[in-house]
Amino acid sequence: MKTLKRRDLLKILAFVCVFGGIVGQAAYAFIKSFFPRARYEPPQRFKVGPTHQFSDGPNFVAKHRIFVIKEGNKFHALSSICTHLGCNVTFKKLTQAKKVTIHGKEIEEKWEFHCACHGSRFFGDGTPYTGPAPTPLPAYEVSVSADDRQLVVDKNIEVDSSRRLTV
Repeated sequence: MKTLKRRDLLKILAFVCVFGGIVGQAAYAFIKSFFPRARYEPPQRFKVGPTHQFSDGPNFVAKHRIFVIKEGNKFHALSSICTHLGCNVTFKKLTQAKKVTIHGKEIEEKWEFHCACHGSRFFGDGTPYTGPAPTPLPAYEVSVSADDRQLVVDKNIEVDSSRRLTV
């Protein structure tokens, strides 16, 4: 059996360290590439304006694809993206208010949302009542900014569609 000299052992260790370091750094860089530092999507929490700028009923905020709905001194926000295939829904003010039952509660509807792409229709709270849309329009958390009293919508937090912010 041949014995390994000290010099040969050091050559092997040096080779393993250099080669292992190169392979390790390449593997680290490859894995890190799956987790980018920069996000190229708009922020999901944003200010939409002061409360006095909104009129009663749905107010479409095109930049963020949401409806900010004002009912007296109460506010809530709904997505304007149809849950079927992602088309924009539009709101239609009803000529005459109608009473509808949603989740066992009778409410008075003054408007509804329509999707022109495939015919889905939603009650004023975002609940679908006809068409292929499988789920309600998402409702988002609404708050008031402490520094400048603007409405803040957080699309990261979905809330129950009956939840309202009183200002």
